[in-house]
Amino acid sequence: MARTFIVEADGGSRGNPGPAGYGAVVLDPATGEALAEAAEFIGTATNNVAEYKGLLAGLRAAHALDPQARIHVRMDSKLVVEQMSGRWKIKHPDMRPLAAEAKTVFPPTQVTYEWIPREQNKHADRLANEAMDAGRIGKQWEPRDSRAALATGSARSTAARAADEAAEAAAAPRTPAAGWGAAADLGTPATFVLLRHGETALTPEKRFSGSGGGDPELSAAGRRQATAAAAALAARGTVQAVVSSPLRRCRETADTVATRLGLEVRIEDGLRETDFGAWEGLTFAEVRERHPEDLTAWLGSTKAAPTGGGESFATVARRVAVARDKLIARYTGKTVLLVTHVTPIKTLVRLALGAPPESLYRMELSAASLSAVAYYADGNASLRLLNDTSHLR
Repeated sequence: MARTFIVEADGGSRGNPGPAGYGAVVLDPATGEALAEAAEFIGTATNNVAEYKGLLAGLRAAHALDPQARIHVRMDSKLVVEQMSGRWKIKHPDMRPLAAEAKTVFPPTQVTYEWIPREQNKHADRLANEAMDAGRIGKQWEPRDSRAALATGSARSTAARAADEAAEAAAAPRTPAAGWGAAADLGTPATFVLLRHGETALTPEKRFSGSGGGDPELSAAGRRQATAAAAALAARGTVQAVVSSPLRRCRETADTVATRLGLEVRIEDGLRETDFGAWEGLTFAEVRERHPEDLTAWLGSTKAAPTGGGESFATVARRVAVARDKLIARYTGKTVLLVTHVTPIKTLVRLALGAPPESLYRMELSAASLSAVAYYADGNASLRLLNDTSHLR
């Protein structure tokens, strides 16, 4: 099943024509999370040209995330929505090439358009104004300067907020179903039971161990932890499939559990750990000594990557979200064990809660711990368990 993004875009001109800028944001429709932002001061232009350039920027940002995705564009420009939907002719010569270019980013069958009131397009509007403000002082907007989500109170789309409100309205007391399941009136969700792999020799030393360095095996302690997790999951008896990161420590953990449950292991590359670049194998203190500026930047922004070409947490979040959507589609209504790593598990939890990226730094996740998230057909998610280590005691 193809992934879906919401693109909200806007443009403005202080003079029409006058100093102009645009803003665009790509949103996850399930969580309302802002996956990408774009804004630019474009010099002297009309409102309509700025709006079209905002649309182009939003479509390109979505394409960079997933060229196969289905796109739902939401704008408060009736003109752009009607013209791009094919209901109005494009007469202005400045807009015809922009509209034509917008139609080449995605196949037209993958894109739909919706007009929304201006008050529902505050995130993109704020980005456009930030770009124009930057242009006024001779600068260009930078992603690190974005305050759009804070200014609008949230980065969540109207669709996501409406879904939450509906869920709250329906939140009468329910009797929990057995195992990891959910109440019948919500339908049977796809439930991910998230198992962090067992310890390796690097784990107790708290060394960076991602997908860019060595591929360590489980230690003796890690093998015991995997066996304990397998026994606990067998006793619960609700896991119907096992999916693992391709890294050795996860495959060994998954094999132990799958053998106990009588299941096969499927490998999902999107569940691999962050590539920590030049930090692989180092302790936090060693990184702080050798790469202090890079570490400070990394701690200050999820868009900053480790030294030497590693992955930022923002990049990992996009990868994990694609894997999540693929697995939800494959295991609709089933309970599946995902054996993976610290960052992918924290990311799945963060996205389920609609929590800000900074929440990654505020979660504890022990080796061989269990967490669980349920995903419903209406796009909502529910965190059921986090960092359970009772089976290891």
